[in-house]
Amino acid sequence: MQQSNILLESDTNELEIVEFRIDEMDWHGNIVPCFYGVNVAKVREIIRLPQMSRVVNAKPGVEGMIKLRDKVITIINLATVLNKSTGDLVADRVVVLEFNNLMVGVLVHSVSRIYRISWKNVEAPAASVHSDEVTGLVKMEDRIILVLDFEKIVAELCSESALKPLDAELLLRSESSHDRESRTVLVADDSVFIRKTLCSTLRAAGYTVLEAENGAEAWKIIQLTMQKVEKDGGAFKDHIQMMITDVEMPQMDGLHLTSLVRKEESLKNLPVAIFSSLASEDNKRKWIGLGANCILTKPDLPRLVNVVDELTS
Repeated sequence: MQQSNILLESDTNELEIVEFRIDEMDWHGNIVPCFYGVNVAKVREIIRLPQMSRVVNAKPGVEGMIKLRDKVITIINLATVLNKSTGDLVADRVVVLEFNNLMVGVLVHSVSRIYRISWKNVEAPAASVHSDEVTGLVKMEDRIILVLDFEKIVAELCSESALKPLDAELLLRSESSHDRESRTVLVADDSVFIRKTLCSTLRAAGYTVLEAENGAEAWKIIQLTMQKVEKDGGAFKDHIQMMITDVEMPQMDGLHLTSLVRKEESLKNLPVAIFSSLASEDNKRKWIGLGANCILTKPDLPRLVNVVDELTS
């Protein structure tokens, strides 16, 4: 599958999603079609399920392993992860995903097409809709596409991709001379799993943290802060000293958010870090060009506090 990274190069606030189905059976044996999506930037290729080897003592949801050219990759059964009753339905398509320097395959029943949409048309999921696994809803004319949080799904099944907060006591001892209590960091990420990890790490180190579920919410916080500064005087940096943002978020993505920040004269010196699983070397260069001060990925979590210390000093 040929990937296009054009939407990761600018602040178009658009994304392309690959739509696939994981159907289920109702009590009468009828097929209930269920539609899901994933950012095309995470998709390496789509293949038919080849011969698969089972994994001994695997976690529920880990179907097995396959050899894809020179690599052995884990195959995840999304129907099991999402607790679906699939009856005799056979999932024989594999969507191969690559992010956070990890490659996995997910079993699906079928793959339809790629849609290019605006993040404005992606809504945050209601609490009743697989809230832990879903980060967004896309309303099409005749159906709803659920955008899945594959970072969380994969992390819970593959220990090598786990994302965990750092030890609080260790964080408080490190660079203890840095005045963290007086500094506030705004964190924007639609994944509850990732946002909680980042915020817990920063709070354990002593920082005050403001949380936003997406770029639009983060921009509202920034605008309200700017209005307060205009009314009461002072400077923006007296209230918020840094922003950390994801790229993929409903309503407004992190690239558009970063671009808006850099267009404001009073925010030109606000440190901005992008924390994303899509941070290839090529994308890192492009995002720095958009105005980000640094790019962080999962392997960078152990040095997150040191990076924030440096950028807010």
